[in-house]
Amino acid sequence: MTNALHAGLARAAAVATLALVAAGCAPDALRRVEVVQPMTVRPQPAPAALAVRGGIYQPATYQPLFEDHRARTVGDTLMININEKLNASKKASSAANRAGAMDFVVPEMQFGTRSVPGGKLSATSKNDFEGKGDSAANNVFTGAITVTVIDVLPNGNLIVAGEKQIGINQGSEFVRLSGVVDPRFILAGNIVSSTQVADARLEYRGAGYIDEAQTMGWLSRVFLSVMPF
Repeated sequence: MTNALHAGLARAAAVATLALVAAGCAPDALRRVEVVQPMTVRPQPAPAALAVRGGIYQPATYQPLFEDHRARTVGDTLMININEKLNASKKASSAANRAGAMDFVVPEMQFGTRSVPGGKLSATSKNDFEGKGDSAANNVFTGAITVTVIDVLPNGNLIVAGEKQIGINQGSEFVRLSGVVDPRFILAGNIVSSTQVADARLEYRGAGYIDEAQTMGWLSRVFLSVMPF
């Protein structure tokens, strides 16, 4: 029975160790950005239009005279000006005090010719608590990326997504963006500000030895997860 118990404890310890290692090696879920896929699509082939002989208007070659080309169909591209500035701050403080006192006195008691001296018992208690917290965040992200219309919603809004990859020496970087664009916000030159993109998903990552140097090792992450202090 003792050997079986020891074997069960050893297996449980091994399973717990493997779970801790897996937790330390697993990437942080908060770092994942759910960018809408795919990143780009090809435009659908236009149906062949029948030539109308004798007419000035030709559906196959029609283009509005006083309108710039705007992204409106699947496969069209537009440029997103990234101008994200986020500032947040929070302060909190709390304090609590509690005090108490108790006195218990026993008088002198007489039992015939004998007397029992009295006594006194005193007790006090005091509890103080004070807590303060201060948090601040300041994030700035600027740039530009050209995205592709991957779908058109029934109300005319455009679902856009795009990716830009850059390789520099031994490292690489990529920017990915997706969201919903209202065609009314598209400016001349097919330009939209990122602040006007609904359900925006923006991701900027890097890979290479510089990124690896900034990443905590898996063993350090294991100890950081299991250390109680």
